[in-house]
Amino acid sequence: MDAERIRKALEWTIDETSLPALGDPIRGKVRDSYLSGGKRILVTTDRISAFDRVLGTIPYKGAVLNLISKFWFDHTAKSVPNHVVDVPHPNVTVAQDCTPLPVEMVVRAYITGVTSTSLWTHYDRGERVIAGNTLPDGIVKNQRLEKPILTPSTKAEHGDHDETVSREEILKRGAVDEETFDAVASMSFALFEMGSAWARKQGLILVDTKYEFGRSPDGNIVVIDEVHTPDSSRYWMASSYEERMASGAEPEGLDKEYVRRWLKDTHDYSGDGPVPHIPDEVRVEAAKRYIAVYELITGITFDPGDGSPVEMLEAWAGSFAGGN
Repeated sequence: MDAERIRKALEWTIDETSLPALGDPIRGKVRDSYLSGGKRILVTTDRISAFDRVLGTIPYKGAVLNLISKFWFDHTAKSVPNHVVDVPHPNVTVAQDCTPLPVEMVVRAYITGVTSTSLWTHYDRGERVIAGNTLPDGIVKNQRLEKPILTPSTKAEHGDHDETVSREEILKRGAVDEETFDAVASMSFALFEMGSAWARKQGLILVDTKYEFGRSPDGNIVVIDEVHTPDSSRYWMASSYEERMASGAEPEGLDKEYVRRWLKDTHDYSGDGPVPHIPDEVRVEAAKRYIAVYELITGITFDPGDGSPVEMLEAWAGSFAGGN
C-alpha cells in the first residue's frame, strides 16, 4: 500500500469504539471487548502501546493485527487450541469468554530489546541469570541464542509495569500451579517452533514473542488475545540480518520496535512522564511496516476497503447485534 493512501487514513484511525448495539466496552491497551450472547467480542483498535503506555494510533493497525492473528490461530489450531469462534470483520474476533491466566509466556530466540523487561536490558546491566535462564558472557545485542528460552512475565506487585520472573517465582507466588505452568510453557514452545518455521519460509525471523492463555468455559487451557502479531512479536528481515550484525547496525525490523526505538532515541522516553507527540511521518512508516509483515506472512495483499473504518465497524456491529 502506498504512503499517500496511508497518510489519508490518518484522519480516520480507530482510537476507541462505542458500539451501543454490543453493550458497554471493556477497554484494554489495544482492544475493546464486549460481552454478547455468552461470547467475548474483541475489537482491535488502531491504538499502539509500548512501555505499558498507550501512545496514539497507527492507520490500519487494528485490522492488520486482527487478520494476522486469524492467520496464526487458523495455522496452529490443530496443535494448540485457541479461543476463536469467528472473525466476521477485519477488526473483530468473536471468542469464547475465557478467564485469563495471570502470566504471560515470553519466548525469545535472540537477545535484543529496549524495554525494562527486554532480554538485552537485563543482560546489558550485568545480569547473567534471567528468569531462571543462565546466559554466558560475551553475547552481543541482537545475537541469536543457542536455543529459545522462556522468560515469563507478570504484573509487578506494586504498579502496572510487567515484571520478568522465573518459573520458581511464579509458583512461589501462587500465580498458577505447577501443572498449569508446565502445560502453557509446552504450548508456548510448540507455537514458537511453528511460527519460526513458517516465518523462515517467508523470509522473516521470528525474534521473540509473548503468548497469553486462559481457561475456556469448559476448563481447558487455550491461547487467547493474539498470536505472532507485530505487537506481540519482533520480526526481522532474514535477508539483511547477517550483514547488519556484521556492520553493527540494528536489524531490519517489521514491528512496533520501530516506534519504541524512535521514542527512546529521539526523546529518551521509556514510559515515564507525558507521552511525546509522534509525528505523522513516523505513524505512516509504522503502518507501512505493519502492512508489510502481514503481506509477507500471509501472502495476501492487504486491502482495508474504501471509506471510513469507523463507519464500517459501526455498520457491522448493528448487523451483528440484529442477527443475535
